[in-house]
Amino acid sequence: MMKQFIIVLFISFSISSFAQQTTIPHTEAVKTIDGTLTRMLQLLSIEKGEKIDTKSLEKLFLENATFSVRATDANYPYPFETVSLKDFLASLKDSYYESGFEEKEIGKVVNEFNGIANVFQSFEGSDSEGNTEKGMNSYQLVYLKNRWWIANMIWTFETDTVKIPKKYLQKGK
Repeated sequence: MMKQFIIVLFISFSISSFAQQTTIPHTEAVKTIDGTLTRMLQLLSIEKGEKIDTKSLEKLFLENATFSVRATDANYPYPFETVSLKDFLASLKDSYYESGFEEKEIGKVVNEFNGIANVFQSFEGSDSEGNTEKGMNSYQLVYLKNRWWIANMIWTFETDTVKIPKKYLQKGK
């Protein structure tokens, strides 16, 4: 069951193609919302044989951050599951991720006020076996100590009957 969650967890992350993107230094990235999310996605994107840099990834999140997935498969035993940062990072050390993975951001809507932000980000991801999915990530971020931190992340997938709304398929703020 944890293996299923791990696979769903990884496929849910969105990323601009690592082959088309320059890596942003960590200290500069976290000064903006877009930079923080781009850096996270750069760290999650790996080519075959690579390992995810979980130590750098951990520095993007509040220590009490949570990660939740809303399953779209009616047969999945847990329609909504949440894990801690520690469990999330541990799941990324699974050998599944060494086979390579790429996700691309399709669109993004950012809402920000007084040091808090919510980002809805649509994505299309593919793994090394050619499996692809589209879905939505919802990030909650906070601005503390002169930088942005990811506080929580919730995601779900597009289905044949529930499509991503057009307003989330456009790039922008």
